[in-house]
Amino acid sequence: MSGDGDFGLLSPVSASPAVVALTGDRAVIAAILDVEAAWASVLEEAGFAPAGSAAVVTEATESWAYDAASIAERAQGGANPVIPLLADLRGRVRQLEAGRPGGPIGAFAAVHTSLTSQDVLDSALMLLAHRVLSALLAEVKGTTTALAALAEQHADTLCVGRSLTQHALPFTFGLKAAQWFHGVAAAARRLEALELPVQFGGAGGTLAAGTILTEGSSSSPFALADALAGRLDLAPVPAPWHTNRLAVTGLGDALASLTDSFGKIASDLLFLSRPEVAELGEPLAAGRGVSSAMPQKQNPVLSVLIRSATLQAPGLAAQLHLAAANFNDERPDGAWHSEWPALRGLLRLTLGAATQLRELAEGLRVFPEAMRRNLEISGPLLLSEAVASSVAPLLGADRGEAKAKLQSVVDETLQAPAAEQARIYTKLLREAVPASKLSDEELQALLDPANYVGEAAEISRRIFAAYPEFTHTNLKGTDRG
Repeated sequence: MSGDGDFGLLSPVSASPAVVALTGDRAVIAAILDVEAAWASVLEEAGFAPAGSAAVVTEATESWAYDAASIAERAQGGANPVIPLLADLRGRVRQLEAGRPGGPIGAFAAVHTSLTSQDVLDSALMLLAHRVLSALLAEVKGTTTALAALAEQHADTLCVGRSLTQHALPFTFGLKAAQWFHGVAAAARRLEALELPVQFGGAGGTLAAGTILTEGSSSSPFALADALAGRLDLAPVPAPWHTNRLAVTGLGDALASLTDSFGKIASDLLFLSRPEVAELGEPLAAGRGVSSAMPQKQNPVLSVLIRSATLQAPGLAAQLHLAAANFNDERPDGAWHSEWPALRGLLRLTLGAATQLRELAEGLRVFPEAMRRNLEISGPLLLSEAVASSVAPLLGADRGEAKAKLQSVVDETLQAPAAEQARIYTKLLREAVPASKLSDEELQALLDPANYVGEAAEISRRIFAAYPEFTHTNLKGTDRG
């Protein structure tokens, strides 16, 4: 149907009004217009446009006045959306000039002078990213606040650590939550440290038109570029970066790394919320997790949506690198154009997934009894590493022979039915180690999983100390504003 928009029907992770408001076509148009308005202000302030021009151009850049569908269709004529949008902007400025009580002031001269489409679109996409990152980091800090609280609350909650899908060692859920925090905070810090630069190079990247514009004045094209960066809250740059795409690939890599950290959490939750494991549960909400055919199901849809984003993000980041490596000449024939949907897709997916993850972390249901039940499936066998380290020196000078003896205890135990393994392992171990070397009380303590979690508490403490800006202590009151 003519006029239909993309509502995210097949991308539910980002089908949120809040995400669309920051990344949709209307948001792109607004960012482009904001660049043009800021540039008009820079020109007027530097004396290169008549007084009052910036006000006229700013009034003309109200995004509601522009037809996004028409601009998108006409963009095919020049291969970018700036060209048709600029034509409409100039038309609006003419209308406003014609209607001024005092007559025209020549504000038309402040529109796009000395710029080229890439200057505007690159700067607009950096501005769009800046706005998305502000919202994204607020969501992330809400998530890290919740994860830090979970880690603190469950610092001593025992669970089983798994390696290559098998039970490995005793673990704590507090450390698991702290490690989730660690991944998210490290990736978010990298994202937060990014500089999003303004673009200003002119038609060929030589600033030729800007040189003519500023000739005979005390200004320069570089000073105008810095002023534009300041107005847009973007980073100033020493030179145009129109064919050096590190600003784009660096942003893409940071977004993909953040979604990687989200994916780790989602993957863990998808396993740990299985009915046969049942250590965790997603927050409950009316209508969430339903099945169209099986009324009893409670699907972990938040984790599913987050994981869907993490499976898409690396490919989009790779697309940015593919484009960057093919930026031929001073403006490439297609590589630049292929960046736009990939970058916006990354922004959309990451923000959408961050919103889902925050809700998940804040409402996560933890079941310590199930964790303990699963821990006890392996019973004292889970402490075989501890036994090998502590008991082998008690069995004689030959460490190799001692370890072989302890391994035979494990091997014989594993041949027994699972329900009998705990009893048999303890019995065989007691027979292998003289009571004079290891008392019953000492053996019992050695086989207590709570006594073999290493530096779990200290590891958690060090993680939170390394990222104070993301811990719950520093983030009380974090909201979605």
